[in-house]
Amino acid sequence: MAKKDYPKTNAIRCLTQKGIPFEVFPYAYEEKGGTRVSARELGVDEHAVIKTLVMETNTKDPLIVLMHGDCEVSTKQLARALKVKSIGPCEPKVADRHSGYQVGGTSPFGTRRAMPVYAEASIFDLDQVYINAGHRGLLVRIDPNEMHKVLQITSVQVATRPIP
Repeated sequence: MAKKDYPKTNAIRCLTQKGIPFEVFPYAYEEKGGTRVSARELGVDEHAVIKTLVMETNTKDPLIVLMHGDCEVSTKQLARALKVKSIGPCEPKVADRHSGYQVGGTSPFGTRRAMPVYAEASIFDLDQVYINAGHRGLLVRIDPNEMHKVLQITSVQVATRPIP
């Protein structure tokens, strides 16, 4: 896929409509490869690749969590921060219905259903991040502080490092 030849997703339309500067980065998507593969394909630090996770509370209320690619979400800490009993990932088909995107290509921008967005606070310490553009194998590079112009984001500190 040439740099100018990429799908015009709802995420890209949303960023364009809001006047948010971004650059598109297609890459060779690998099933279940996650941010490790996208970081490798683009030659960037996995910490700067932000994953978009569709999760739900114990009462099935959906929400989006933005997290560094090399970190995990402490669902216990997130549940405490949100004052709910528990939080867990949505089943892929449920996540697809809420977001309007296919898991592996989920973007927080231009979702089918408006959902609260929670982002790891340290994301906003980075100069730029790579985040899904609404299609598998397609990321946008953006100033993370620009995301506040498009999304109602609540910063949280719920990152954990996976045990190797």
